[in-house]
Amino acid sequence: MVSRVIPVDSFDLVIFGGTGDLARRKILPGLFRRYASGQMPDEGRIIGAARSDMTCDEFRTMVKEAVEEFDPKSAKDTENLEKFLERVFYVAVDAMGDGGWKELGDLLRPDMIRAFYFSVAPSLFGTIAERLKTFDLADDDARIVVEKPFGKDLETARALNKSLAEHFHEGQIYRIDHYLGKETVQNLMAVRFGNMLFEPLWNSQYVDHIQITVAETVGVGGRGSYYDTSGAMRDMVQNHLMQLLCLIAMEPPAKFDPDAVRDEKLKVIRALDPVEPHHIVRGQYSASEKSASYREDVENPRSFTESFVAMRCEISNWRWAGTPFYMRTGKRLKARTSEIAVVFKDAPHSIFGAEAGVHRNVLSIRLQPNEGMTLGVTIKEPGPGGMRLVDVPLDMTFAEALGPDAEEVPDAYERLIMDVIRGNQTLFMRGDEVEAAWAWTDPIINGWTNRNDVPKPYDTGSAGPDDALMLMHRDGRRWREIKE
Repeated sequence: MVSRVIPVDSFDLVIFGGTGDLARRKILPGLFRRYASGQMPDEGRIIGAARSDMTCDEFRTMVKEAVEEFDPKSAKDTENLEKFLERVFYVAVDAMGDGGWKELGDLLRPDMIRAFYFSVAPSLFGTIAERLKTFDLADDDARIVVEKPFGKDLETARALNKSLAEHFHEGQIYRIDHYLGKETVQNLMAVRFGNMLFEPLWNSQYVDHIQITVAETVGVGGRGSYYDTSGAMRDMVQNHLMQLLCLIAMEPPAKFDPDAVRDEKLKVIRALDPVEPHHIVRGQYSASEKSASYREDVENPRSFTESFVAMRCEISNWRWAGTPFYMRTGKRLKARTSEIAVVFKDAPHSIFGAEAGVHRNVLSIRLQPNEGMTLGVTIKEPGPGGMRLVDVPLDMTFAEALGPDAEEVPDAYERLIMDVIRGNQTLFMRGDEVEAAWAWTDPIINGWTNRNDVPKPYDTGSAGPDDALMLMHRDGRRWREIKE
């Protein structure tokens, strides 16, 4: 199987915060992979912009070291790496002042696509947007990319959207959520809307429930100061899990068009029922022999911020009425995995009798690790001795099913950045989506505050608090095992 690499048009991409952690870990190595794959034109250029006073050569050295550290396999292509570095530049810019903006403008070329990646704190978004217009660096075709968090509640999200809208129209703003750039997330739309097999069954008549799990083995690490003011609800549920829920539940859009897709996602968010307090569980990881507790990690001995959330949601529309959606996410859990599981209902009548047991079809969509999909089907167990039923997987792990090309699946960030250059907003959140998600999330968070809710402790390396298990058991269901 030969992959098709379609080059993008020539561009100047400016990365504000170009010396920061995100740029070094994800953005710059991802851009190099796109260059090495032939997708980036020779005229494409990357311009780092930050406060640090360094030369272009010093910045190129930093970029080379970042690729070698965070993508050593790709860094072995030394010939392409040297050519890529020739397309890398740097300007010292004062985001809060006037320094460096004229120099940046002198470096930008006319008649090129201009994209500006705001890899900085959200408090700087409005200021940088204003400076780009004041110094006439961005025309009506320019694009800006902003990282989450998109506010910390509905009020701040509206203020952020308003601030950006004062300088750029909605078609220029790309709110990036790297989960939407994952290969399997996009394949979810292909499976749903490209196969007659699934779409007729994709509703409450045939689906018993849906589980969305994003589990991490790591703690908050060096993000303690940020995370303790956000928690799992703001950091994961309001954006990542909400987007996965929308893609799994939305109606078929009229066409694969940015606004058509995002219109249907917005309808899902607006159809979500409020979550009752007994349908949500918060947790906080405890200390173990090998790792610190959450409170020790964030250096706040009285913190009541959650590192785990599990909840039962319902969508009040014709397709999903009566079908529960269970979501959970947490840190310091037993394995790192992201999965969407569509659990279909039992057959209406079993001809094999009670001794055959209960067997259900489950479509498992794995986002990480080992991206792919598995459909569980029931067959007869081989051998004599009567009709014994057993569940077996129809497995489509990309690396196995699609051969060597599947191993070169682009990272989420590099895919999304190329979509910015193409001007394709399908996989980016629109402003009204963000606000609708906060409008649903805020009452949940405010309810915790008003009730003085305290997160339930859970052991490091577990599946989360016992109360999360009971959330499912009360409904006669069980969480799928968290495993690699």
